[in-house]
Amino acid sequence: MAINNSYLMALFGGSYDPASSAALTKLVTKKAQPTAPWSTSAQATAPKADALVRAALGGRAFVNEDAAQLDVKGASADYRKLFALYQGLESLNALANRASVKGLSTTDLALTQKRFASGLAEIGSYLGKSEFDALRMVQGTSSSTSKTTAGVPRDSSNSITGPIHEGALDTPVKAFEGDTRFNITIKVPVGLSTQTTAVPIDLSDMGSTPRTMDSVTSFINGKLEAAGFQTRIGRDQIKAEPKVIQVAGKPVTLPAGPDRWALAIRGTSTETVGFTASETSDAVYVVQSAGAPATTVTSTVNGVSTTRTTVPATTVNQILKFQSDGGTAAQPAGGNVGETQWVDGRISQEKMPEGVTAVRASAVGPDGSLWIVGDVTSGGTSQPIKGVQDVALMKYDSAGRLVATRTLGAASTASGYAIAIDDNGDVAVAGSVTGALNTSTTDAGRTGDVANVADSFVTVFNKDGEEQWTQRRGARAADEATSVSFGADGLVYIGGRSKSAIPGSASVGGWDGYVQAFKAGEPYPTAGIVSKAIGQSQFGTGGDDSVDAMTIDGSNLYTAGVEDGHAVVRRFTLDAAGVPTLASTRDLGAISGEIAGIAVADGKVILTGTSRDSGLAAGTTTTAHSGGKDVFVAAISTDLTAAGTDRLSWYGDAGDDTAADVKVHDGKVWITGIADRDPAAKDTDPTKAYLTRLDPLTGAVEYTRTWSGDGDQAKAMTLAVASGGASVLDRLGLPQGEIDQSDSKKLTDATSLRVGDRFYITPANGGRAQAVTIDARDTLATLARKISVASGGKLKVTVASEGGAVTGRDGETTTTTGGVQRLSIVAKDGKTGAILTAGETGRDALMGLGLSAGYVGLAAADTRVKTFGLDLPGNLTLNNAAAITAAGEKLQGALKVIRDAYRGLAPQDATASASGPVPAYLTNQLANYQAALARLTG
Repeated sequence: MAINNSYLMALFGGSYDPASSAALTKLVTKKAQPTAPWSTSAQATAPKADALVRAALGGRAFVNEDAAQLDVKGASADYRKLFALYQGLESLNALANRASVKGLSTTDLALTQKRFASGLAEIGSYLGKSEFDALRMVQGTSSSTSKTTAGVPRDSSNSITGPIHEGALDTPVKAFEGDTRFNITIKVPVGLSTQTTAVPIDLSDMGSTPRTMDSVTSFINGKLEAAGFQTRIGRDQIKAEPKVIQVAGKPVTLPAGPDRWALAIRGTSTETVGFTASETSDAVYVVQSAGAPATTVTSTVNGVSTTRTTVPATTVNQILKFQSDGGTAAQPAGGNVGETQWVDGRISQEKMPEGVTAVRASAVGPDGSLWIVGDVTSGGTSQPIKGVQDVALMKYDSAGRLVATRTLGAASTASGYAIAIDDNGDVAVAGSVTGALNTSTTDAGRTGDVANVADSFVTVFNKDGEEQWTQRRGARAADEATSVSFGADGLVYIGGRSKSAIPGSASVGGWDGYVQAFKAGEPYPTAGIVSKAIGQSQFGTGGDDSVDAMTIDGSNLYTAGVEDGHAVVRRFTLDAAGVPTLASTRDLGAISGEIAGIAVADGKVILTGTSRDSGLAAGTTTTAHSGGKDVFVAAISTDLTAAGTDRLSWYGDAGDDTAADVKVHDGKVWITGIADRDPAAKDTDPTKAYLTRLDPLTGAVEYTRTWSGDGDQAKAMTLAVASGGASVLDRLGLPQGEIDQSDSKKLTDATSLRVGDRFYITPANGGRAQAVTIDARDTLATLARKISVASGGKLKVTVASEGGAVTGRDGETTTTTGGVQRLSIVAKDGKTGAILTAGETGRDALMGLGLSAGYVGLAAADTRVKTFGLDLPGNLTLNNAAAITAAGEKLQGALKVIRDAYRGLAPQDATASASGPVPAYLTNQLANYQAALARLTG
């Protein structure tokens, strides 16, 4: 008799269901994962891009877990979080696509950019607070090692010049020809003081010996050894490499030329090396832009256009050093190794770092160093910036070598417009900043009175480039500082323009001119320097006005600017406290151009600028206007009253001439700019630069040079004059004065970090985030300790050295000099690591360090949880086409990571569910069923 399974199960309190029986071996026939929002079926009903944009612009939250749909009952909450993140990223992507649409209005674009920034911050905040069960999701990256791209220079007793010889070593070196005499100074410690010895070098003492690299360095080293010093002069090879150039839009590789050779100064830690020359002349530095701009080449066949190819720009920024007439130094006889477009009187040509987009001011310090203020969009390989654009203060020695760079540390955008240096070597930089800029520990992340509106700033550094103080002074509307000067007792004055009332003043209308005075001091020892505004004045007309130049002469402060189309000079008296009060004003008449500079010399106010023949009146005209836009130099009385001794001189040709920068030195006016350019010329048409010295009283031209640049483009931007800055040392590539062997190790000096910047460290398995905050004294070593402590001992942080030269061995230790040091972060042995999270907007230290937010740890240390990194930087913007493209690429990558995480949550194989514990009710039914079978079968 056949036994019915249902009957047997009923006898023992169970019921038979074929589906339940099949479930014992095919549990996974149940849907394993919820339907993903990117699946084909979900896309059919998902919001379209325009709907996502409308929702985002309307203020709807980007990440909404409640809106995430799960079609599997009891599915892990991780899916809901992933889907919510995915929808948030899709909304950001839709905004990025909208920003790239041509014809979008300025208002719509601004709103799109604002909501994109809000959404990015919202996603970052969500990731910082959300906890996943089966995975780990971070905004940044996931790696076993994290290393700062920011580097701190190591001390170095070695120094390499630029190339001075090209070709074989056994051929005489042109740079060594002629009268070559100089001194090598060696400073050594003696007790608590130092002693400096000058070792004279005169190559004529070599007699008839050919002046090759090896013979000259051997001769010099003999002198140093005889004087009892360990410092030596050697040679360093610069290997020639093939060069790629663009020809008609196509890359062409040129063969490598001959090897080049430079001098190498190999000092010791106890000997400070310097160089001096007895015969000198004044030097003039001109910073210029050279090289062809981007162009489009159209190919034609039989007169018909076929293809259009964009030829990338070859623009570079260069420092040109000229030797003035007069003095005792021998005139330069030609260009140096590797230089181009030489012009009579030019000593050297040096390329500035990539990433420098604009240079607006430069000045020479009392030690002969050249300081340059520029805008940078990247900080090179060791000094990343935190925002889109920052201000960099760069220090060059007299040989044109970059010896130090300081960045402002703006979180968004900053521009540098002016520089001043006092007799002590302190440097003041002024400009504008948009977004956050920490000026003290109490205003961390301050973005000004109105976000996304430019504010004026001024920063003061000491002679070593260490920041002393920063002031940010903003009106409700936009304002910017365009000039800066030092007054008595360390007072600092800035001048500029503002669209509304600056603190303590009233608006006149339109853009107004303004001046402000600042005083800094240390309330008590170790308190730190505190600065404050002590006075201000706002002035102008109902139209647009500005302060374009400013100077201080004793107790008088002079400003010059264009006020409602007129050239206007103002004189302010400074009281005992340094507070400015307007004393007199002079309107020089209509101007159709710009003001370039103002100075006081030989009892006259010297005003320089450019204008068309618009009726400018400043006294007796000594030289006539030549047509187009010409440069003018006005010499007027210091009390600003019209006098018979006032003079007006014009300089230029029939085309347009510019005055990019001007300096008054020894009573003479040095001017640089673009010479005689056709007003109708295109950007790609040839452009020439010029350097001229004028007598401001007679208009006589005493010195002039005009030159072309690479790609037929030479655009002078700034100039600076160095008294006695030219000598025989220039053709040897050697600097005047002592060589800097060390630089500040403080992170606020060596990087773009500012006091109060911070980031967070969270245990990988969850827990409270610990803040790591930058203070004024932090170095790489102190920061390493902070990170280790904040991680609870889960991270190992070391200071790693890169580059440099091996100088010797101490037992088993190799001694190196030069190069940079960076932080290296790994998980400690046996630890799961930790998560690095960016600081708040405007005070994120990870950006300044060049560290990626995300998980740092070894995958093998925690096999239970896999980490996924979105690699979604918190500083993405939609500010321009390049930024939109970069944002889109990062968002696509982040969306892929979400899809990867979804797949990572899937069961390992089709029977994965059946391999787990069988439900209790099925276990009981199976036991009863087997017992019944046993009884029936005996």
